[in-house]
Amino acid sequence: MKLSETYLHRFQALHPVLIDLSLGRVERLLAKLGHPEERMARVIHVGGTNGKGSTIAFLRAMLEADGQRVHCFTSPHLVSFHERIRLAAPGGGRLVSEEQLVAAFEHVEAVNSGDPVTFFEITTAAAFHLFAETPHDVCLIEVGLGGAFDATNVFKRPAATVHAPISMDHREHLGDSVEKIARTKAGIMRRGVPAIIAAQADEASHILQREAERVGARAFVGGQDFGVHEENGRLVYQDDQGLIDLPLPRLRGRHQHGNAGTAIAALRTVFGPGFAAAAIEKGLLNAEWPARLQRLTGNLAGLAPQGADLWLDGGHNEDGARVLAEAIGEIEERDPRPLVLIIGLMARKDTRAILEPFRGLAQEIYAVDIDETPAARPAADIATTARTMGLVAATAGNVSETLRFLAARDWTAAPRILIAGSLYLAGEVLKADGSLPS
Repeated sequence: MKLSETYLHRFQALHPVLIDLSLGRVERLLAKLGHPEERMARVIHVGGTNGKGSTIAFLRAMLEADGQRVHCFTSPHLVSFHERIRLAAPGGGRLVSEEQLVAAFEHVEAVNSGDPVTFFEITTAAAFHLFAETPHDVCLIEVGLGGAFDATNVFKRPAATVHAPISMDHREHLGDSVEKIARTKAGIMRRGVPAIIAAQADEASHILQREAERVGARAFVGGQDFGVHEENGRLVYQDDQGLIDLPLPRLRGRHQHGNAGTAIAALRTVFGPGFAAAAIEKGLLNAEWPARLQRLTGNLAGLAPQGADLWLDGGHNEDGARVLAEAIGEIEERDPRPLVLIIGLMARKDTRAILEPFRGLAQEIYAVDIDETPAARPAADIATTARTMGLVAATAGNVSETLRFLAARDWTAAPRILIAGSLYLAGEVLKADGSLPS
């Protein structure tokens, strides 16, 4: 076990409740640390439900292409906690090293002196301490959960807030309607600070715009103040300052066009319309974000049927499943193959709603258990729900066993295999495939 993992286990015992949305504890700890959040330059604070991480990936790639030093804080991680903290470095950021992480954990633990604090709060404080102590130009900060009372919501005047598409998720913490969730997520807005709002469902957009007006934030709304569309195999971005003709993003799926457009709007708002188009173009081509419609070519690909097209996606809620099914449908139009869905879900997710977009698309569904995750939904329950929907479904031991089973069958055409449903499952798959985030 790495020393950093020893600290992480200890941090989990500092507060009896895993999620307790509040700012008092983290504000107290940051004050004892000398307010590192006030020493972080040009913070772009990114919230929403789906697309937060991809939007940050685009922002980072474009900023680094412009020669800027960029820190990133994202969550959750897929394989290793180190993925959450990316430190600015010459030639592009690097995941925090074990030595750097242990030193930061040791410092925040000593300063905290055993006071009650959640795991996310103390690790957020550690990230902000590292960011403040390491030279940088921009900090990209992803909201962990919600907005108003999320541990990251401690910046008095960020350079901008960004609001990725909002949909139903974490009902138990954020509310049982898109409107309630949007109101909570709008809590990162600040008076006089630009709020870039991605194009999204009307009920969410209405709340976000109303909250921006209420707090005095300057709203820039996707579909109104900026937009993107595909034309002749190119991505066209347009706002009040003009039009930019760009290549399609490296990240696959039409939903990534919207995330890219939101990132461009944020940079043109923060840095002005003069932000280099060449850096935007390079960033679109360089952006990487693991387990987002990622083609697997490592160890697991060797277990799949010969010639199979193997994909992984971490979409884990209804809206994520919808855009994933749309993206796979577009791939299917260009290259028709039988689609096999391998899926694992957490117990709190709506199985039927997540499977619905794959009705008529997936030829077969195999439900798998997620190892060492007590909060996962049993594979048998997923398969039963799928069958009640008229889908062809069965249980399977794990992803590797499912791929071996599929490889032993005769196929008239090599299948397309999609592994999806949970970020926990995505982490297991990336580890097994050897495609570790870097």
